[in-house]
Amino acid sequence: MKNPIVAIQELYRETMTEMKKCTWPTRQELYESTVIVVSCLIIMSLFVTITDKIIELGIRAITGI
Repeated sequence: MKNPIVAIQELYRETMTEMKKCTWPTRQELYESTVIVVSCLIIMSLFVTITDKIIELGIRAITGI
């Protein structure tokens, strides 16, 4: 069995090596991605809300409630 301290040190070293390979987005890229995600959320929310209301009206018309 490996010494737990040695295993943790090895894990830390390997993690730091992999993190150095990562490329991080610039502030502008992050801003643009955030705007796209929030816009998509708003559009999808509106779509689901409108679809729900249309289906509700159809069900109410069919059932007579």
